[in-house]
Amino acid sequence: MDRKRLAVTLHVDGGSRGNPGPAGAGVVIRNADDGTVLFEGGYYLGRTTNNVAEYQGLLRGLEKAAGLNADETRVHSDSQLLVRQMNGEYRVRNAGLKPLFQQARQLCGRFRQVTFTHVRREQNADADRLANQAMDLRVNVEDASA
Repeated sequence: MDRKRLAVTLHVDGGSRGNPGPAGAGVVIRNADDGTVLFEGGYYLGRTTNNVAEYQGLLRGLEKAAGLNADETRVHSDSQLLVRQMNGEYRVRNAGLKPLFQQARQLCGRFRQVTFTHVRREQNADADRLANQAMDLRVNVEDASA
Protein backbone atom coordinates (compact mmCIF):
# COMPACT_ATOMS: atom_id res chain seq x y z
CA MET A 1 0.00 0.00 0.00
CA ASP A 2 1.29 3.40 -0.96
CA ARG A 3 0.31 6.11 1.50
CA LYS A 4 -0.19 9.67 0.33
CA ARG A 5 2.98 11.70 0.60
CA LEU A 6 2.96 14.58 3.06
CA ALA A 7 5.32 17.50 2.68
CA VAL A 8 5.47 19.97 5.56
CA THR A 9 7.08 23.32 6.23
CA LEU A 10 8.51 23.40 9.73
CA HIS A 11 9.22 26.81 11.28
CA VAL A 12 11.35 26.57 14.42
CA ASP A 13 12.68 29.17 16.81
CA GLY A 14 14.35 29.30 20.17
CA GLY A 15 15.42 32.04 22.46
CA SER A 16 16.63 32.88 25.92
CA ARG A 17 16.34 35.98 28.06
CA GLY A 18 19.96 36.24 29.02
CA ASN A 19 22.49 33.84 27.62
CA PRO A 20 22.01 31.57 29.48
CA GLY A 21 18.65 32.50 30.92
CA PRO A 22 14.99 31.45 30.92
CA ALA A 23 14.45 29.89 27.51
CA GLY A 24 11.75 28.69 25.17
CA ALA A 25 11.28 27.15 21.76
CA GLY A 26 8.50 27.49 19.21
CA VAL A 27 7.33 25.14 16.46
CA VAL A 28 4.84 25.69 13.63
CA ILE A 29 4.14 22.91 11.14
CA ARG A 30 2.18 23.66 7.96
CA ASN A 31 1.12 21.52 5.05
CA ALA A 32 3.60 22.57 2.34
CA ASP A 33 0.95 22.28 -0.38
CA ASP A 34 -1.80 24.52 1.00
CA GLY A 35 -0.32 26.22 4.09
CA THR A 36 -2.80 24.63 6.50
CA VAL A 37 -1.47 24.70 10.07
CA LEU A 38 -1.04 21.11 11.25
CA PHE A 39 0.59 21.86 14.62
CA GLU A 40 1.72 24.77 16.80
CA GLY A 41 3.60 24.49 20.07
CA GLY A 42 5.74 26.46 22.46
CA TYR A 43 8.07 24.82 24.95
CA TYR A 44 9.46 26.18 28.18
CA LEU A 45 13.03 24.93 28.50
CA GLY A 46 14.13 26.31 31.87
CA ARG A 47 17.54 27.98 31.96
CA THR A 48 19.71 27.44 28.91
CA THR A 49 21.46 29.26 26.06
CA ASN A 50 19.93 30.71 22.94
CA ASN A 51 21.66 28.16 20.68
CA VAL A 52 20.51 25.20 22.78
CA ALA A 53 16.96 26.63 22.63
CA GLU A 54 17.19 26.85 18.81
CA TYR A 55 18.20 23.17 18.64
CA GLN A 56 15.45 22.18 21.08
CA GLY A 57 12.93 23.84 18.78
CA LEU A 58 14.34 21.88 15.84
CA LEU A 59 14.27 18.57 17.74
CA ARG A 60 10.70 19.01 18.92
CA GLY A 61 9.60 20.11 15.47
CA LEU A 62 11.21 17.13 13.74
CA GLU A 63 9.61 14.77 16.28
CA LYS A 64 6.17 16.29 15.68
CA ALA A 65 6.62 16.21 11.89
CA ALA A 66 7.58 12.52 12.10
CA GLY A 67 4.50 11.92 14.26
CA LEU A 68 2.38 13.45 11.49
CA ASN A 69 3.95 10.93 9.06
CA ALA A 70 5.54 13.66 6.98
CA ASP A 71 8.01 12.30 4.49
CA GLU A 72 9.40 15.63 3.30
CA THR A 73 10.23 18.39 5.77
CA ARG A 74 11.31 21.89 4.84
CA VAL A 75 12.84 23.43 7.95
CA HIS A 76 12.87 27.23 8.22
CA SER A 77 14.83 28.92 11.00
CA ASP A 78 16.12 32.42 11.66
CA SER A 79 19.21 30.89 13.32
CA GLN A 80 21.98 31.12 10.77
CA LEU A 81 24.20 28.98 13.00
CA LEU A 82 21.69 26.12 13.21
CA VAL A 83 20.93 26.17 9.47
CA ARG A 84 24.59 26.28 8.47
CA GLN A 85 25.50 23.51 10.91
CA MET A 86 22.66 21.29 9.72
CA ASN A 87 23.61 21.96 6.09
CA GLY A 88 27.23 20.99 6.83
CA GLU A 89 28.60 24.49 6.12
CA TYR A 90 29.77 24.98 9.73
CA ARG A 91 31.31 22.41 12.05
CA VAL A 92 29.70 21.95 15.45
CA ARG A 93 32.44 22.94 17.86
CA ASN A 94 30.42 23.65 21.01
CA ALA A 95 30.39 20.54 23.23
CA GLY A 96 26.88 21.36 24.46
CA LEU A 97 25.50 21.48 20.91
CA LYS A 98 27.18 18.32 19.57
CA PRO A 99 24.69 15.83 21.10
CA LEU A 100 21.75 17.99 19.97
CA PHE A 101 23.17 18.16 16.44
CA GLN A 102 23.65 14.37 16.40
CA GLN A 103 20.10 13.83 17.65
CA ALA A 104 18.76 16.18 14.94
CA ARG A 105 20.74 14.32 12.25
CA GLN A 106 19.30 11.04 13.50
CA LEU A 107 15.74 12.42 13.40
CA CYS A 108 16.33 13.65 9.84
CA GLY A 109 16.82 10.02 8.86
CA ARG A 110 13.12 9.41 9.50
CA PHE A 111 12.20 11.49 6.45
CA ARG A 112 12.65 10.90 2.73
CA GLN A 113 13.95 14.46 2.42
CA VAL A 114 14.82 17.31 4.80
CA THR A 115 15.97 20.77 3.73
CA PHE A 116 17.15 23.65 5.91
CA THR A 117 16.60 27.28 4.95
CA HIS A 118 17.62 30.42 6.79
CA VAL A 119 14.79 32.97 6.93
CA ARG A 120 14.56 36.49 8.26
CA ARG A 121 13.16 36.91 11.76
CA GLU A 122 9.94 38.46 10.35
CA GLN A 123 9.31 35.28 8.36
CA ASN A 124 9.49 33.26 11.57
CA ALA A 125 7.12 35.37 13.66
CA ASP A 126 4.68 32.60 14.61
CA ALA A 127 7.39 30.30 15.98
CA ASP A 128 8.95 33.27 17.80
CA ARG A 129 5.57 34.16 19.34
CA LEU A 130 5.15 30.61 20.65
CA ALA A 131 8.66 30.53 22.11
CA ASN A 132 8.00 33.83 23.90
CA GLN A 133 4.59 32.65 25.12
CA ALA A 134 6.20 29.56 26.66
CA MET A 135 8.88 31.75 28.31
CA ASP A 136 6.26 34.20 29.63
CA LEU A 137 4.00 31.49 31.05
CA ARG A 138 6.87 29.15 32.02
CA VAL A 139 4.89 26.19 30.65
CA ASN A 140 4.53 24.27 27.41
CA VAL A 141 1.72 25.48 25.14
CA GLU A 142 0.66 22.96 22.52
CA ASP A 143 -2.09 22.70 19.97
CA ALA A 144 -4.51 19.97 20.97
CA SER A 145 -5.20 18.96 17.35
CA ALA A 146 -1.86 17.19 16.82
